[in-house]
Formats: sequence, structure tokens, C-alpha cells
Amino acid sequence: MKVILVYDIALDEPKDQNRLNKVRKIVRKYINHVQKFVFEGNITQSKLERLKKEIMDTIDKDRDSVIIYVFEDSFHYKRHILTNTPDPTDNLI
Repeated sequence: MKVILVYDIALDEPKDQNRLNKVRKIVRKYINHVQKFVFEGNITQSKLERLKKEIMDTIDKDRDSVIIYVFEDSFHYKRHILTNTPDPTDNLI
């Protein structure tokens, strides 16, 4: 399945930066970093469940926001990049 994950980690206190870095590292283990707080990639159901658990164990559930869009394999979609910047996922095998 294809997923797009976006997050917004509250940065009200100096220690919040550590949580932001931890979340970024967790998500990078599973899918591709596309933009600042946006990730996408193909993932199995079991890896998605592990990703969600790791994130839930790390974030502040009252102050942070994490959204995962899941597209089943049978779902067809198009991806349009509207700028001249390189596609951050074009080096994937």
C-alpha cells in the first residue's frame, strides 16, 4: 500500500526539538522524506502498524498532530510536481 504521512510537532519548549527529531528518524526508517514534514512511500500493513506504534510512543498526543493517508494497492492516483525541484523519490529502486 502507498502512504502519505504528515506531521506537526509542537515546538513550544526547548525539549520539543528532541521529540521532533525522534519522530523524523522513526518515519525515515519506513518511508521517504519528501518535504519538511511530509513523507510518502510503499509499506506493508505490518510495517505500518509498527510505524504507528513507534510514533504513538514518541509524540505528545495532546499537542502534536500526525496524519497518515493510506492508499490501497488497487487505488490509482497521479502525482504532480509543480516546481522545477527534483523529485525526492526518483532515486528509489
